[in-house]
Amino acid sequence: MEIQRESMEYDVVIVGAGPAGLATSIKLKQINPELNVCILEKGSEVGAHILSGNVFETRALDELIPDWKEKGAPIKTKVKKEKFLFLGKKTSLSWPTWLLPSVQKNHKNYIISLANLCRWLAEQAEGLGVEIFPGFAASKIIYDEDEKIIGVQTGDMGINKEGNKKDSFEPGLNIMAKVTVFSEGCRGHLGKEVIKKYKLDNNKSPQQYGIGFKEIWEIPEDQHDEGLVMHTAGWPLDNSTYGGSFCYHAEKNQVFIGYVIGLDYQNPYLSPYDEFQQFKTHPAISKILQNGKRISYGARALIEGGFQSLPKMYMPGALLIGCDAGTLNMPKIKGSHTAMKSGMIAAEVINENITNKAALSEYEIKFKNSWVYNELYKARNVKPSFQWSLIPAIIFTGIDQIVFRGYLPFTLKHSHFDHESLIPAHRAKKIEYPKYDGKLTFDKTSSVYLTGTNHESDQPVHLKLKDPDLPIKYTLNEYDEPAQRYCPAGVYEVDRTDQNNPKFVINAQNCIHCKTCDIKEPSQNINWVVPEGAGGPNYANM
Repeated sequence: MEIQRESMEYDVVIVGAGPAGLATSIKLKQINPELNVCILEKGSEVGAHILSGNVFETRALDELIPDWKEKGAPIKTKVKKEKFLFLGKKTSLSWPTWLLPSVQKNHKNYIISLANLCRWLAEQAEGLGVEIFPGFAASKIIYDEDEKIIGVQTGDMGINKEGNKKDSFEPGLNIMAKVTVFSEGCRGHLGKEVIKKYKLDNNKSPQQYGIGFKEIWEIPEDQHDEGLVMHTAGWPLDNSTYGGSFCYHAEKNQVFIGYVIGLDYQNPYLSPYDEFQQFKTHPAISKILQNGKRISYGARALIEGGFQSLPKMYMPGALLIGCDAGTLNMPKIKGSHTAMKSGMIAAEVINENITNKAALSEYEIKFKNSWVYNELYKARNVKPSFQWSLIPAIIFTGIDQIVFRGYLPFTLKHSHFDHESLIPAHRAKKIEYPKYDGKLTFDKTSSVYLTGTNHESDQPVHLKLKDPDLPIKYTLNEYDEPAQRYCPAGVYEVDRTDQNNPKFVINAQNCIHCKTCDIKEPSQNINWVVPEGAGGPNYANM
């Protein structure tokens, strides 16, 4: 028997209360206060699922809310100095900052919590009349008979593990809209669906991703240097694996420290989580954290394909914006300002579509005439150059960014999808990681605890295996089941209690919604879908 669902109608429904979705809603209301706009946010509150470095460039915010300082935006710690280090196992070489490409300089930027900025943006949006519904995950897209998107359905609540209704069952709502905006962040599960359905990535380079880790530490005052931004390349990664670190000295003696590793790495024994933990033991890093206290941890995939991997961003009845599409500027390691601008352009097009019947395809024209397009174009050759390994890529990037300022007369392509890059386990070198010391390095269990992650235990597993037998029958033999290592939250394990009959275990309650499994699983056997509303991490100041 078909479930009877209530419907709510809006002019615009936005999926995801990140910087892109919030900027879209604010711009819509600034242009046309009569529009009815709502945002669905799967986190328990706005900001609960937001994780970013974050050195923030204010360019888009300056356009959107010019008086943001007077309105109390949580943007206060200006970047005062920068360092870039090349790390050996015990050594470090400081690269002169005047030799850095301008795209990697941060002197006009701020060290912020993006989660707190999103909370503030949500206040601005609600002040303009936007309705925001946290704890409501958009689980399905609603299409009409012509395959046009006409809204989304929120997830049913109160379904048990077997898929049966509990006494607490509440059916999801149909949120109908003239225009739907997908702004779910990197690897949004609905964004993934529409890219495939409408072939939005035809003739584009394969999309590229990284896994980013972040911890917040409180450190002694004499080790703190408020406003310092430091990045590193090199150890513990080898020269053929893309990645690097950030260390941002924020206010209140806090340091935001993190690591990004490209998900095109080849060795199935590599554990991105353990590479990050090991990185903190380097003498140049441990001296910053010594006698400090770790207070937060999180991880999230980043979308890194850039210009040549951008899909078409419009489709019948909907737009795809921000990191759901892939607007992050990889060499800048920044995506917040570009995501916001993509949303502001979307708002202009949506208003014209609703009021004057202009086509949503106008989005492509406006986007191509914007500074965000030009910025991504100039950055396009940096990430693909790392297929040549670290040193050649750095030399090429210097030529590309400093000499030609991003306007080389050719565009490098990405050669393959990240899930295609693993080599078989029998050809790979095993990696033995040091034991955790509980002072600088920590196990996954204690790290997940810091995320505040919570899921209703009696609900269907939201990590769907297309073939439940594949992990043991194929992936374990071929790649030593890399999900045990690429997941930063201990969701996947191989239970070898019975040596002759190993079992693949999914601890879905640990999931911090990073999407790495959905991206890196070599057979694309894992499909991440939204769990019951409000499930997942509960990040405070990330």
